[in-house]
Amino acid sequence: MRFDTKIGIVVRADLAVWQKLNVTAFLASGVAGGGPEVMGEPYADGSGNHYLAMFRQPVLVYAADGPGLAAAHARALARGLEVALYTEELFKTDNDEDNRAAVRVVPSDELCLVGLAVHGPRNGVDKVLKGLALHP
Repeated sequence: MRFDTKIGIVVRADLAVWQKLNVTAFLASGVAGGGPEVMGEPYADGSGNHYLAMFRQPVLVYAADGPGLAAAHARALARGLEVALYTEELFKTDNDEDNRAAVRVVPSDELCLVGLAVHGPRNGVDKVLKGLALHP
């Protein structure tokens, strides 16, 4: 099935594996929180157990270096796409309020990005992520 929208997550390639997984999970939650249109319906198994809803479409995960992340970030903002971000400073905080405060004090062109997620029209997301390789 081909979707009109796309979800792409980019993580900085030089992070430790645990950091890549953590950043990816946080960024995915940002996309999920962006609006109900990205979420499918809850699941249930044949025994009557209920499970949380998940994205209604695939999520592609890419790897990039710092400049690649910065370029994708700038393109996403210029296109007005929904963006979630994770900065290096967030590894040093331990709660949501401090996370937002750490981002709020840094101008967008000076953010030390370690990951970002974008959601939007397929062609727009493709242009934002152009040149980035899928994460191995």
